[in-house]
Amino acid sequence: MFGMKQKIYNQLADRKRVGRKSFTVLIDPDKVNAVKLDKLVSLSVDAGVDYLFVGGSLVISNYLDECIQHIKTSCNIPVILFPGAPSQVSKYADALLYLSLISGRNPELLIGQHVISAPFVKKSGLEIMPTGYMVIDGGAPTTVSYISNASPIPSDKNEIAMCTAMAGEMLGMKLIYMDSGSGAKKAVTEHMIEQVASHIEVPLIVGGGITDPEKAYRNCKAGADIIVVGNAIEKDATLIKEMSDAIHSSAPVSA
Repeated sequence: MFGMKQKIYNQLADRKRVGRKSFTVLIDPDKVNAVKLDKLVSLSVDAGVDYLFVGGSLVISNYLDECIQHIKTSCNIPVILFPGAPSQVSKYADALLYLSLISGRNPELLIGQHVISAPFVKKSGLEIMPTGYMVIDGGAPTTVSYISNASPIPSDKNEIAMCTAMAGEMLGMKLIYMDSGSGAKKAVTEHMIEQVASHIEVPLIVGGGITDPEKAYRNCKAGADIIVVGNAIEKDATLIKEMSDAIHSSAPVSA
């Protein structure tokens, strides 16, 4: 990928190949302080969390670098940036989801902001993972749908989601990320996950509205490779262990 390192991407692809599911905790720098962060990291390490996504739709606190450095000194879990804008970059992370909003029709989030941020992103030295980002209607206006100024894919339009994901993969996206948004009333349906997962070969990330371990487990069974939980954990950090157990138990025994 652009002649750069692909360590984390290769790991994700390898895990998918053998059916191993990954659990990711999403940390919004705007919503944590050092004490909260320590607790989250400690619980994540104990629970065997695979990755930490750091980012949010706004990130107004300028706490991004500090937040990531704090995490890196406390654990060995890979830190992947999940930026609300391509300019939200920190060289202290391990990798960056370079998000292109393929579900919307806003050219700024499809390619516009990327053109402006490209030199800065390349200079960061981060592992860059081109990601087809698909916002699915979660039953409530979310920050991401407001900021992106783009209509989400209706939650019952499985074919649209499937064709969008296929197009993203054929355009060279290395990951597909289906997200019903932070604080969504309803998560992406298993039917939609199944439809999308069965038509693409790249790893599939699913997030938004996943509030209980049972839902996380069913999403994995439907074909999600990486489950992202943020909001539910912000409300109750002790969920991390149960979510982790549910996600990891969904993999085939041989994996």
